[in-house]
Amino acid sequence: MANLKEIRNRIVSVNSTKQITSAMKMVSAAKLRRAQDAVVQMRPYSNKMQEIISNISVGLDSIDGEYSEQRELKNVLLVGITSNRGLCGGFNNNVIKKVILLAANEYKNANVVVLPIGKKIRDAIKKTTLTQSPNLNANTEKIWDELTFANASDIANKIMQAFVNKEIDKVVLVYNQFKNAAVQELQAEQFLPVLPPTENKGNTSSSSIDYIFEPEKTSILQELIPKSLKTQLFKAL
Repeated sequence: MANLKEIRNRIVSVNSTKQITSAMKMVSAAKLRRAQDAVVQMRPYSNKMQEIISNISVGLDSIDGEYSEQRELKNVLLVGITSNRGLCGGFNNNVIKKVILLAANEYKNANVVVLPIGKKIRDAIKKTTLTQSPNLNANTEKIWDELTFANASDIANKIMQAFVNKEIDKVVLVYNQFKNAAVQELQAEQFLPVLPPTENKGNTSSSSIDYIFEPEKTSILQELIPKSLKTQLFKAL
């Protein structure tokens, strides 16, 4: 049976542990808040850019350009985005399973290549028969060490260049869309080729206005689309 001195020592030890965990909780809460602010602040910019592209596209039969070319699906790139660490429930596993299912079902007749962003999906893909992209796969998990728009743009530029060079015919992003700290929605989103935005018939306020464009609409779109793609990838991260 523990004597009184041992009991007091245990109480002191527990109180010390409580102080440490409380400090860790405060630090984690601050980091989570900064991450949430970064996600929320990015969305209005991304949504407004999509709105601008949609408004400019009204009246055009299609979006012509190097990023819009529809080709026979011979080579498909699946960009799977996970974290570098575990202990986060189904956050990583849901993305990994979705990538494997897309390759086995929807794109079973194409040559599927995976670009893993995150250590967890990189390690998981190595245990499957799927092929990792040799040209684009350059330690992409390191982006989590410094998640900036510039680093995300570097990855987006490589993907876009591979599409322009006809090395890949379609790109799909598979990621978890942040809702709140407890809820994320799994997304499988087409990245390339760029699809013409669907006009919202219920919204007549912006699309019905006849603007004068300088330069012409197609030139503006060719400038906006690469920026929109970089923003789309950064938002997925």
